[in-house]
Amino acid sequence: MKRVRAHLKIYGRVQGVGFRWSMQREARKLGVSGWVRNLPDGTVEAVIEGDPERVEALIGWAHQGPLLARVTRVEVRWEEPEGLEGFKVTG
Repeated sequence: MKRVRAHLKIYGRVQGVGFRWSMQREARKLGVSGWVRNLPDGTVEAVIEGDPERVEALIGWAHQGPLLARVTRVEVRWEEPEGLEGFKVTG
C-alpha cells in the first residue's frame, strides 16, 4: 500500500480551541498516523502519514478544524514517509 507524508502548518485561531485533540480524533477515525502540536508563534504544526486519500481527507479537515477554530491558511509540504504509528498530541 502506498503511503504519503504531509507536514502541515495551520494558521489562524487554532490554539485554545481544541484543535489538537479534534485532529487526533479525526486522524484516528481516518486511520492516519502522525502527531500534532502547538507552536510558540500561535500556529499548529502536524505531520500526517498514511493512505493518500485519507491524508488528503485530514488536510481538508485541517482547513476547517473544530467548531471554535478560525483557520486562515494551511501550508502543506510533502515529505518522505517514515512509517509513523498511531497519532499523538505533543507540545
